[in-house]
Amino acid sequence: MFLASSLRLLSSCSRGGRRVCAVLALAALLTLSACTQKVAPNSGSNTTRNSAPSSAQQAATSRSTPGGAGVASTAAPSSGAVSPASASFQSVVRDVVQKVKPAVVQITNQQVQPGAFGTGGITVPAGVGSGFIYDNQGHILTNDHVVAGAQSLLVTLPDGRTFPGRLIGADSQTDLAVVQISGSNLPVVPLGDSSKLQVGDWVVAIGNALALPGGPTVTQGVVSALGRSVQEPPPEQNGNGGNPFFGGAPQQAAGPYLFDLIQTDAPINPGNSGGPLVDLNGNVIGINTLAAGQAEPGVQAEGIGFAIAIDTAKPIADQLVAHGSVQHAYLGIGYLPLTPAIAAQLGVSAKNGAVILQVQSGGPAAQAGLQPNDVITQVDGKDLVGDSALPQAISQHKPGDTVTLTVQRGNRQISVKVTLGQMPAP
Repeated sequence: MFLASSLRLLSSCSRGGRRVCAVLALAALLTLSACTQKVAPNSGSNTTRNSAPSSAQQAATSRSTPGGAGVASTAAPSSGAVSPASASFQSVVRDVVQKVKPAVVQITNQQVQPGAFGTGGITVPAGVGSGFIYDNQGHILTNDHVVAGAQSLLVTLPDGRTFPGRLIGADSQTDLAVVQISGSNLPVVPLGDSSKLQVGDWVVAIGNALALPGGPTVTQGVVSALGRSVQEPPPEQNGNGGNPFFGGAPQQAAGPYLFDLIQTDAPINPGNSGGPLVDLNGNVIGINTLAAGQAEPGVQAEGIGFAIAIDTAKPIADQLVAHGSVQHAYLGIGYLPLTPAIAAQLGVSAKNGAVILQVQSGGPAAQAGLQPNDVITQVDGKDLVGDSALPQAISQHKPGDTVTLTVQRGNRQISVKVTLGQMPAP
């Protein structure tokens, strides 16, 4: 019986730098490990974020809510009548690669390693990930975990050119970042429309798997499911002890939720983080971010990867380019999904919802009068079904918006209006 699966973020991470989080979109609880690989410094110490190893260190390790709407498909792919073995299909994939690959870049996260005995440090590659140039201003879309902690960024194109990368903005809550380079004749990959995807459509993943020399790696597969929701692992160095989306409550040690993910069986590996998932027209429809690891000790999960839908990523990228940051609404609570055991303990009749564990002092929930042990069952009249339902509902609002929460407090049901605040910086 398939009970658990680890997932990895897809940029290179240091050896042994595996992280764990939970996939709440599947019926069974899935644990996620980051699929990005980082490069261990020469001293042998390991970094904690996930991106692919440098070409000199090609051994890979790993880094990468419930109620996913997608359902895995066993039907034949819908993007054409050709089979993967046919000459026409091979020609289509070759055309996609020729169109997209020139704009897929390798991003090296460079950090300063302190010298011995207090002497000056040296800059070393801490991790490697992927990204893609999506406009003629040299903007590159990638994952936040690819660039996190970098003192400098080195961007390498498949044609061998290298550029210093300037971080325009990064958003840890959506695991997205925009880097910019300045150069002439930069290749650009077109963005597609992920809302038109169907389960079974053929897709191609391109990225710097394991930071292998010689340029990006190309793999192909199908869209296995749509609308998945996943909770990322917590940052290894999260000073607030919890997810800032819920006010940094210690009980919420896991990372942010990612919504509307594309699930694919296209092989993706450490170093692919931030690379494009493209359709057979050569348009980017997703950003490769997570991949499955072990389902249980000694049992490797196969064919499960996740990409952030481009329709979700593009508005975030636009905000990062315009403002350098993204504003997120937050409620200011720590919570757990309601279970039958918790419901019985609290004496509530609700079957689904979120149990408040902690209310942040002075936060939006506290100002509205919410209390520990309150059970939130609806947001604006919509039932909260699934572990990620509450954060997904809040994520659709802006700071300053007012939401109406349906709350069970003991044997009473009450309605509480909450004006959402702006999420504090992590």
